[in-house]
Amino acid sequence: MRFALVLLVALALPAAAQPLKEWKGGATPALELEDVDGKVHRLADYRGKVVLLNFWATWCGPCREEMPSMQSLGDSLQGRPFAVLAVNVGEGARVARDFGEKMALRFPILLDRDMKTTRAWSARVLPASFVIGPDGKVAYSYLGAIDWNAPQVKTALERLMPR
Repeated sequence: MRFALVLLVALALPAAAQPLKEWKGGATPALELEDVDGKVHRLADYRGKVVLLNFWATWCGPCREEMPSMQSLGDSLQGRPFAVLAVNVGEGARVARDFGEKMALRFPILLDRDMKTTRAWSARVLPASFVIGPDGKVAYSYLGAIDWNAPQVKTALERLMPR
């Protein structure tokens, strides 16, 4: 019941009413997953960059809704120390790859088929997003869909970037 209530609240409020939340969840969980092409991605490999880590699924309407803004954000920050990693929860490579191609996504789509990583990150609502600073520590989290191009969101991400 609590999960359903959190989900309804997260999806019912507009993005402007829910800015990125400062992370108070403790140490940054590990992340090591293959992408849809079999290449392994480790969060540690992205040290020095701000990383938007998003947990999603193709069946999740709000997840599909926010994907274009994630791609647009990535495009607008191209050449800067920034990366988007999208973790598909519980689906196979073909389903995730086909979705990514249909949406013209150019960031890595990682696969968490057994959902162990999703549980480690406590991503109980989809979409669930975490912003990791260049030091490798989670700075912000957000449950539900958000417009990643909203000025206050983009400004928060840019403030984390090394100068």
